[in-house]
This record gives sequence, C-alpha cells and structure tokens, in this order.
Amino acid sequence: MPITEQKLIVPRTARFYTLGIPSPEVQDLWIVCHGYGQLAKYFLRHFAILDNGKTVVVAPEALSRFYLDGFSGRVGATWMTKEDRLAEIEDQAAYLNLLLQEQLEQLPQNVRVTVLGFSQGGATVSRWLATENIKVHRLILWAASFPEDIDFAAGKTAFANLPVAMVYGTQDEFITPEALERKQQLMAQLGISPSIYTFEGGHTLHPDTLQLVDKQL
Repeated sequence: MPITEQKLIVPRTARFYTLGIPSPEVQDLWIVCHGYGQLAKYFLRHFAILDNGKTVVVAPEALSRFYLDGFSGRVGATWMTKEDRLAEIEDQAAYLNLLLQEQLEQLPQNVRVTVLGFSQGGATVSRWLATENIKVHRLILWAASFPEDIDFAAGKTAFANLPVAMVYGTQDEFITPEALERKQQLMAQLGISPSIYTFEGGHTLHPDTLQLVDKQL
C-alpha cells in the first residue's frame, strides 16, 4: 500500500510575552523574535532598556519546543527545521500576522512598528516580511542568518524604502567574513543597503547597541 502525506490545519496555542502597557501614549511597537533554542520570556528581558512608558515590546515564542539536553531539564524553542519547512513558514506568517494585528488594534494608528529578529529569528522575520504586505517601519537583523530562499520579486517590493540595520558582535563565532559577505550580497539583490552596527561581544544582544540603533535607524 502506498504511503501518502496528508495535512490538516488545527488550532494552536501560541505563547508570547509583552513589556509595556498599551495606551494612547505609546509611540513604538517592537515585535522581537528569539533565536534557536531560546524562550520568549527570557529573550524579552534583553529589551528592558526600551521600557520608557511609550514603547510596547512583544516577544512571540516559536511554536516548536524541545529539551535542550536529553529528555528533561531546560526547554528551548525553534521556529522551524528542514522538515515540512514550507508549511512551517506559512504557519509562522499566519501567527505573526495575527499577533501584529492584535497589537495594532490596541495602539494609536500612528504607532511606529519595529521588527527585530535575532539569529534564527532573523530568517523568520525576513521571510515573513518578504511574503506579506505588512505595516512595518524598521527592520533589525541581529546576529541573523538572512535566508537565501526569499522570493526576490516579492522581496524587492516588501523591503523597498524600509530602513534595515544589521547588528553583530565582533566575537560572534557564527558571523564569519564569508557569511557576512554572502548576507550583504543577498540583501543587495533585494535592494537592501543595511546600516551596520557592531559591538564587542559574541552571539548575544547588547543593550547599549540596541539603544543606539533605536536612536539612529
């Protein structure tokens, strides 16, 4: 008997954490996506420096969780693997669209929307923005892997006139000169000329640099 793949769309419970309280005084909304093996609750703590009473930061958590070491102990989350990746990309876009829409309904119409993706989260937000018509004002790719499978025709439209920052630590073991050059080549094909920010450190977020990017981008 042949084995055939079948698919069924089911409801999912997606978890996210917020910093700041929606109000008429809010001027900035940040959607920040964590990296591989992280959890949104702890990732969001890196953004405490933005908590000024006029900013809301929302950290969605990836839908797939796993034990980081063996069969128990600490848990992390991942946005996707190579398995059934196209369906996972579609699920991510639907999830992030719904989350953004829900947040915007609680905030002033002129709120500025910043999307930040860290590491694996950078690929996630890049795919999301490249395939959707989304109200976003700034994109920050932090220690991020820029995906090579973006539809360049759709991507050029999505990223047109969008300020983009690329941020990484000078001791980040994942950011080699070759990888950095490849990222910049891919971005150039999409018409993206990112502002580059570096800091002394590894594969992590850096509060002072985050604040600098927020002021300058």
